[in-house]
Amino acid sequence: MIILLALSVIAVDRWTKYYIQSHMLPGMSIPVISHVFHITYVLNSGAAFSLLEHQTGLFIGIALVILAAIGYYYPWIAAGSLLLRAGVGLAAGGAIGNLIDRIETGYVVDFLDFRIWPVFNVADMAIVVGLGLIAMQILYFSRKEDDNK
Repeated sequence: MIILLALSVIAVDRWTKYYIQSHMLPGMSIPVISHVFHITYVLNSGAAFSLLEHQTGLFIGIALVILAAIGYYYPWIAAGSLLLRAGVGLAAGGAIGNLIDRIETGYVVDFLDFRIWPVFNVADMAIVVGLGLIAMQILYFSRKEDDNK
């Protein structure tokens, strides 16, 4: 399940970024719901909120360390709860999606623009949702299991 989910995230992320790059120019913005949601093509050389711009090597290194940790702990993760497996699959797929961008070009293609939040992409969504699921498992469900013992 983890690998299939990660591959699905990578496929959707790569396709959406390819579509944006082949149909828009950087900086272009198309209103979908005026003043609420736009498709805006942004090249982001930083992390969330464009923090640490132009630190491509750092971001590649962090992604590789996280993916290596997932690979090392995979046997335990694969035997874990559905929530944990889903979270790891989403986060890994998102990390790989953005890692591919950084290795190829040094930046990440962002395009989902809700106007009140920095522009982001499918990989970013997968990472955030995945980490949220992992946190829920660790903070809420693991605690419940300990209480039941």
